[in-house]
Parts: sequence; structure tokens; C-alpha cells
Amino acid sequence: MKNDLYAVIGHPISHSKSPRIHGLFASQTGEALEYTAIQAPLNGFENTVTEFFARGGKGLNVTVPFKEAAWQMAGRHSARALKAGAANTLYQDNGVLVADNTDGAGLVKDLLHNHQVALKGARVLILGAGGAVRGVLAPLLLEQPHTLVIANRTPAKAQNLAALFADVAGVTWLGSQAYDSVTGDFDVIINGTSASLQGDLPPLSVELIGADTVIYDMMYAATNTTFNQWARDNGAKRVYDGLGMLVEQAAEAFEVWRGVRPQTAPVIASLRTLTAN
Repeated sequence: MKNDLYAVIGHPISHSKSPRIHGLFASQTGEALEYTAIQAPLNGFENTVTEFFARGGKGLNVTVPFKEAAWQMAGRHSARALKAGAANTLYQDNGVLVADNTDGAGLVKDLLHNHQVALKGARVLILGAGGAVRGVLAPLLLEQPHTLVIANRTPAKAQNLAALFADVAGVTWLGSQAYDSVTGDFDVIINGTSASLQGDLPPLSVELIGADTVIYDMMYAATNTTFNQWARDNGAKRVYDGLGMLVEQAAEAFEVWRGVRPQTAPVIASLRTLTAN
């Protein structure tokens, strides 16, 4: 009997850790599946997806630059994908392509369970107003922080994003600011930009970092990301990167597909060792 086929699709894709992550999940849970990486042509995403499912594929993870295209291609969306406007998980249900987004669930799981970061009643600052931030806002708001401020280089983008999520803010005060005008005390600061991968930093005041401020970069690196190093250099003690989020969002997708929740801690530890080497 052939194993069920899954894959991650993106461009480029050779750097992806998803095949290793899902291979470890499959070994751990005893699920019979094969997971590969597919580099789709920049102008050939839809054809690649169609061909994958036509040959019996069961599910796809989607990474840059195709998350919006995956959302647009789907015939049905989960509630969290609908709000995110992007999809990182695809599967078929009775011939209908279904889009889901597990990024926000992965971030929240990593913060709450792997790092014991309290979000309920917390004052949260999130940096960036692109797709990565849009994908995690609804799950963050579900945790009922006291305040969630979206900061961006272009204030109008942050304002638009805050307006888009006002209907799900609930008890949370949801606001927006330009980077250089952010002031106040925050319990959690999340970097949702990719700036630190290029060695850049948002122009933030170091006074935002208090003795107990949790710093979280949604990106990850072999050592500290540029953002996390800046935070450490300015007194932050609790500093985390997004490797746990990567594994947790993958576990969420695995459960959507297979109905089984894998244990993430050993996989995070394995990847941390691999990344460090």
C-alpha cells in the first residue's frame, strides 16, 4: 500500500525544514505518509497545485510567495484563513479545495506552552503590517490581551489592519502607530517583519524594553536574529525566535490532515540542534 503524499510548495524551497518536520511527525505518530518539497514556477502555482492533487496528493503546506494565491484558489476557507486573507495549508474535501491558515495557532501555542508567556490581559506590540502579521492577529486577539498595538513604517497600513480586525478585537484595545511614535510599557513585543533576516531593524526606542518584556521574533536563525540581538543588547532577558512557531504551525496542519496531534518538543529540540550546526 502506497503512503499518502504531502508536500510543501514555494519558490525558492530548498531551504525548507518542512519535510524534516513532517517526517519526524510521521515517525513519531506511525502515520504512513511521504512528504516532499515542490518548487513551483512563479507563474505556475495553480497548475502545480492542480497536478499535485490530480495524482493523488492529500495535502500541501504553502510558503512564500504563494500564500495569497493559495487563498484565492480555494473553494472553501476555514474561519481563520478567511480572516487572514492567506493560506499556508491546503487539502481537498469531496473534490473541493479547502484553505486553512495555521500560522497564528502556531505562534500562540509556542508563546503559551513552550515559553509560558501569558497573553490574557497582556500589553502586546506587534511590528509589521504585512501578510505574516495579518495571519496571526485573530488568534492573538482570541487570547484577550489588554492591548494590541500594530506598528509599521507606513502608519496607514497599520491603521488599515487594525480596522480590518476591529470586529474580532473583543475586550482588547486594538490600535496602530508608526514605529518612531510608539511609546509605553509592553509585556510582549513580537517582530512580524523579515527585516532582521537582512540585518535591518525597525526604528524603535530602546525604552520600550523593560526588565520583564518578552521579545519574540517570528523569524529564526542559527544564532540570534538581528532583532533579538538588539533586544538582548538593550537588557531583554526573555528573548525567543520563531523556530517553535514553525514546528507548532506544522503540527497544527498535520492534525488538520491526519486527525492526530504530534508532540512538538522533541522536534523543536532536533531542529535547534540541526540549525546550530
